[in-house]
Amino acid sequence: MIKRALLSVSDKSGLVDFAKGLSNLGIELISTGGTSAALKAAGLVVKDVSDLTGFPEIMDGRVKTLHPKVHGGLLSVRGNSAHEKARLENSIENIDLLVVNLYPFEETLARGASREETIENIDVGGPAMIRAAAKNHESVTVIVDPRDYDMVLSELRENQTSSHLKTRQQLAAKAFSRTASYDAAISLWFNAELGNDKPDFFALGGIKQQTLRYGENPHQSAALYRQAGVGQGVGSAEQLQGKELSYNNINDADAVLGAIREFGESVPACVIVKHANPCGVAIGATLKEAYAKAFACDQVSAFGGIIAFNQKLDGSTAEEISKIFTEVILAPDADENARRILSAKKNLRFLLLPELRSAHAGVPSVKTIAGGFLLQTSDIANVDEMKLEVVTKRQPTDQEMRDLRFAFRVAKHVKSNAIVFAKNGATVGIGAGQMSRIDSTRIAVRKGEDAMLALGHATSLVKGSVLASDAFFPFPDGIEAAAEAGATAVIQPGGALKDSKVIAAADKAGLAMVFTGVRHFRH
Repeated sequence: MIKRALLSVSDKSGLVDFAKGLSNLGIELISTGGTSAALKAAGLVVKDVSDLTGFPEIMDGRVKTLHPKVHGGLLSVRGNSAHEKARLENSIENIDLLVVNLYPFEETLARGASREETIENIDVGGPAMIRAAAKNHESVTVIVDPRDYDMVLSELRENQTSSHLKTRQQLAAKAFSRTASYDAAISLWFNAELGNDKPDFFALGGIKQQTLRYGENPHQSAALYRQAGVGQGVGSAEQLQGKELSYNNINDADAVLGAIREFGESVPACVIVKHANPCGVAIGATLKEAYAKAFACDQVSAFGGIIAFNQKLDGSTAEEISKIFTEVILAPDADENARRILSAKKNLRFLLLPELRSAHAGVPSVKTIAGGFLLQTSDIANVDEMKLEVVTKRQPTDQEMRDLRFAFRVAKHVKSNAIVFAKNGATVGIGAGQMSRIDSTRIAVRKGEDAMLALGHATSLVKGSVLASDAFFPFPDGIEAAAEAGATAVIQPGGALKDSKVIAAADKAGLAMVFTGVRHFRH
């Protein structure tokens, strides 16, 4: 039976109605600071924590609930004679219900507050009370989420102010998860501040943003979680229309977002992704031209794809997109004509994310494995900042060098082994995810031939293009295949044991070849 409740919350939504419900059931209310003031302003009788403890709130509220009369009331095991004796000897009253939501650390971080303000929004007393109440869930009910108010209040009304053990267990599990995700957000921020990219202890936490219909396949369950302080992502986008995003939609949208961020905002760019791999990427004088060039690379794969733009979407581009089925469109904004045209596509998910360039170098990349996970820093290497070395007799032309940089920028986002052919600021053949690099090269060449047929051209789009590889060519065969297909220049990391033979093959074919010294494996 609940006789006494302690309420101390940052988020006061629903608080007054919940507290009134408790008071109407005869439950004594204890509170702190602003929470106490809000309840008293609503006409409720509330005992301040300082009256309970006999000790004032001090140090700007940093110390107010860290007291034996609070933690003793939460942690005493009911029915334990030793606990009862200690409780009575020290005039400690049991606290049967704890309602706490924490200082808004995640929200403070998200709005870019100063370091001092961020530190002040690290809650200490709240997590301590939550953990105490959750540990003692056999007797104490703990609420950390205002969405649980109605459920708990209904249960108390039906059961003479008692909650079910199953309910207390569920709420305790939620409480421990909340403090864990809260601490994870703090530690992630702190380690990023210090540049600790491989801490001895690493915590990953998040707040559930959406329960998904299912995971990668219908027999898998899934949800989308939001991390604090990691910048804008797919979960931050505004969805203007269309069905609920699926697991695969979100995964593909994340892939297209990473790729479109490579191109800044000054030159119109378009990226089309299918199954987390770019199938067409281009820049142009307009978004419409960039889309047309990207679409031309692989019209078959573009069907049902995910498309991203780096500039405000206009009506003429939207008109072109609407000619085929597209799953998701992502853009920083859209004009009225674009919105009107795409609104006719009821199943199309249309997302707006204004901060497309919100890249966060401090955000680690995590991959789960059986029994643990792998942690690494994100791949933020930029070809514009690399020291490029021409290793062949022939120097690339200015246009070839522009296309080489473009192609290597795209290859960074193609699954390994990755091969990208590009020409005039557009991909013309992409080979992804093969077990050998020569196979990826052959697939990319075939894609260029398929595009030739689809467009009615007389020659493959690969002819006269440049080639980018995400990692070195171990043998000359990949270079020979590229030359045979009509490529004129190559960009690759270099570093193979047989680099000299690969360079010789490029020289023999009259190719220009550039080494980056940087690899872009993506598994």
